[in-house]
Amino acid sequence: MTVDRIAAEGLDELVPSRYAVRVGDIEVLVISDGILPITAGTLATNADTAEFGHWLDERFLPRDVLDWPLNVVVVRTGDRTILVDAGLGLEFPDFPRSGQTVRRLEAAGIDLGAVTDVVLTHLHMDHVGGLLTEGVKERLRPDLRVHVSAAEAEFWEAPDFSHTSMPAPVPDALRSIAARFLDEYRGRIRTFESEYEPAPGVQVVRTGGHTPGHSIVRLASGGDGLTFAGDAVFAPGFDNPQWHNGFEHDPEESVRVRIQLLRELAATGESLVATHLPFPSVCHVATAGDAFRSVPVDWDY
Repeated sequence: MTVDRIAAEGLDELVPSRYAVRVGDIEVLVISDGILPITAGTLATNADTAEFGHWLDERFLPRDVLDWPLNVVVVRTGDRTILVDAGLGLEFPDFPRSGQTVRRLEAAGIDLGAVTDVVLTHLHMDHVGGLLTEGVKERLRPDLRVHVSAAEAEFWEAPDFSHTSMPAPVPDALRSIAARFLDEYRGRIRTFESEYEPAPGVQVVRTGGHTPGHSIVRLASGGDGLTFAGDAVFAPGFDNPQWHNGFEHDPEESVRVRIQLLRELAATGESLVATHLPFPSVCHVATAGDAFRSVPVDWDY
C-alpha cells in the first residue's frame, strides 16, 4: 500500500503524535500539539550571529524561519488525569499545523471529560490556547481544577514585555489571550505560591525566569523521575545555556534557572521533557564541559 493510500484511508497517522512512558506507577503521555513557524533568531537573541548560524547549519536547520515543536503532557496516576499545558488551540488560522491537542487526546482514548486537573506552566498563548477553542470548555467536567502560580496570574493583569525580543504582533496576542483565559476560567483557577502537589508524586514548582510565574512539573514514583520543563529549556539551551530566547521576560534569570535545572538533571539522571524540544522530546541530560548535551531515549516499542 502506498503512503498516499495509507493517508487517504485514515489507517493511521504517518508520523506518530503521542508517546507513552512510565515513571514508576505514573503513566505519562507526551502529545504533539503540532509545530509553529518561528523566526530563527528568536531562539538566540544575544548570540553572535555567525556562531548561531553555525549552530543552525550543523543541525541542518534554516537560518530564516524554522518549525518549532509544541508538546503537552498527560499524567495519569490513581484517580487523577492531569493535562499539563493545552497547546495553541484552533483559533489561529496563521498556524494551521498546530492546535492538535484535543483531537490527539481523543485519538489516544482520553476524553476531555476525564481530565480532573490542568496544570499550566505559564500563560503564553501556545500553552493555554487549547482551552479557549470553541466547544472545549463545555466538555470539561464542572469540578475541573486549573493550577497556575499566583505570580503568573498576577503578572498577566498588567504584563511587562520590556525585556523580551519577540516579533512585533506577538505581545498584543499574548496579552489578549492571557486576559481572555483568566476571565473565562477564573472560577476554576487554583493558584499556588512556590510549589503544589495536585496528586501524589506530581509536584508543580515555580521557577520564574521565562515568565515571573513559570513553573515546571516533577514526577516521582518507584525510584523513577521525570521533569516537564515547560519553556525553561529550548534546543539551543543545552550547549549554549547562556543564549536568551526572545520570549523570556527575564533573560538573565532564565539562564540561571536553565543552568540550575540542567545541572540537577545531569546529576540525577532523571528524564526531561520540554514544550519546544523535538517530539517526543524525552531525553536525559549529560554534561559537556561547561555546558550540556541532550541524550534522546531509545524509543520503546
